[in-house]
Amino acid sequence: MKNRNKINITVLGKIFLLSISALSATGCYSVKKSVERSYPNSQEIFWPDDYQPEESKFFVHNEIDIAASAETVWTVLIQADEWENYYEGASNLNLIDNAEGRLSENSVFTWKTMGLGFTSTIQEFDAPCRLSWESNRKNIRGYHAWLIIPTENGCKLITSESQHGFMTLLQKAFVPKKLERLHDEWLAQIKLKSENVDQ
Repeated sequence: MKNRNKINITVLGKIFLLSISALSATGCYSVKKSVERSYPNSQEIFWPDDYQPEESKFFVHNEIDIAASAETVWTVLIQADEWENYYEGASNLNLIDNAEGRLSENSVFTWKTMGLGFTSTIQEFDAPCRLSWESNRKNIRGYHAWLIIPTENGCKLITSESQHGFMTLLQKAFVPKKLERLHDEWLAQIKLKSENVDQ
């Protein structure tokens, strides 16, 4: 019985390693396809050289049209102390040295997302159009960018995230669509809150 368990564990381990190797080998191709599908909006983001989507290990892109002004959407978005109330992907958020609960150009915040704890630092803060932060922890780092584009009927809200690190391979293998789903929900909730304000 013990030998059979050892064999099963060995086989599962080999399957896991082969899966990771395959994902690593094809990762760049799938990322490039994702970037192409979201063109041109993901290309409008000011990506640091180290986080260019075409070179990332994991990349997600989401966007939504909102019948509210860019200023209203911006106000909802930067109120970080409210995220946990309507976004499933945020918990234990703490803005460092910030009693107002709103992001600013110098904000640093700790939070838990995708089951992991991160420290995130604002890299771009250009109201009411551009917001981005970099998040770091051992084995994974990411750059999360937001872009708000005014339209005839309100604005388009775009969010993209580019990641590097070993944990991205596990994400691809076991929860490849989870971050995209969470971001879709985040955008939908921001849309709801913003449109309620502008009614």
